[in-house]
Amino acid sequence: MKVGIPKEIASNERRVALVPEAVGTVAKAGTEVLVEVGAGEGAYIPDRAFEEAGATLALDARALFSQAEVILKVQAPVLNTALGSHEVELIREGAVLITLLQPQSDPDLVKRLADRKITSFSMDRIPRIARAQKMDALSSQSTVAGYKAVLTAASSLGKFLPMLVTAAGTVPPAKVLVLGAGVAGLQAIATARRLGAVVQAYDIRPAVKEQVESLGGTFVELDLAGEQTEDASGYARELTGESRERESVLLRRHVPQADIVITTALIPGRRAPILITDEMVQEMKRGSVVVDLAAETGGNCELTEPGRTVSKHGVIIHGELNIPSTVPLHASQMYSRNISSLLLHLVRNGALDLDFNDPITNDTCITHEGRVRHP
Repeated sequence: MKVGIPKEIASNERRVALVPEAVGTVAKAGTEVLVEVGAGEGAYIPDRAFEEAGATLALDARALFSQAEVILKVQAPVLNTALGSHEVELIREGAVLITLLQPQSDPDLVKRLADRKITSFSMDRIPRIARAQKMDALSSQSTVAGYKAVLTAASSLGKFLPMLVTAAGTVPPAKVLVLGAGVAGLQAIATARRLGAVVQAYDIRPAVKEQVESLGGTFVELDLAGEQTEDASGYARELTGESRERESVLLRRHVPQADIVITTALIPGRRAPILITDEMVQEMKRGSVVVDLAAETGGNCELTEPGRTVSKHGVIIHGELNIPSTVPLHASQMYSRNISSLLLHLVRNGALDLDFNDPITNDTCITHEGRVRHP
């Protein structure tokens, strides 16, 4: 079985699906690894590193897609303008695709994959069970995003983050508020604390309080006794009605006190919930910074403009897309471990061996044998 690693062509994507360190691991499953020339250049990985690891180079995308029986990607297939063909059409009919497909956001793409009889697996659908942890790409890439969000905020803030005692006087530490204490939020807390900031964190799930405090943050708690605040997978539920109003009142007290606010609240397959309103931004101190990690799904701040950094009411609001790609080397290494682990789970003796009674295979497989498996 030939496994192909194409060069990512989605806008601003610098990661690569498999790094040289993983080539040998994948080859042990009875596969041959093909890598498109230049696939790793965005992550500072030269072609020779793949060759030295045992991979074979394909001169261009068409050559790679025509040979590979399994395609490993970071981003979902897009139009290849250089070749005048969509990547779905370049993939061999009946081949296997493993990527961050995000199927709920693009049902038309899912249908195209099914029509071409491509067996597709989505890395963002890994179930939250113990034996799938090493495959959890959402967590690995959220770790990168949480870290980089703090650095982005610190570079825009006109203040130091730590307390400094100098001959010119004592400089108080910056105040950071993190909304959402999932993987990205926890990494943001840890990074901000390492830089010396005073950190508060809010989450509707009381179970994360201990994690926040273990990292040196102060937990901002909203009493939602009796309300189900997380789903079966452990993700936070969106609040509605009276609970949503109480949340807004709470945040309106805390947001204006912060020098930096980092938002991380996401709802799979839906628009991100608005947590920071226009009125809250108006009440923030001039020169404060918001980094909205939910910008790709609309943003947690009402004034976020996805893909742009803007200044509103004197507050800098970052709506960067695809933040993990700005740390391409380590993001690629982490994703490579995730995707290679899933591939090895699906392959036996060089051939695909699908057991749909297994929750990992069942949950991640989106299309198979010409049909959409999770309509």
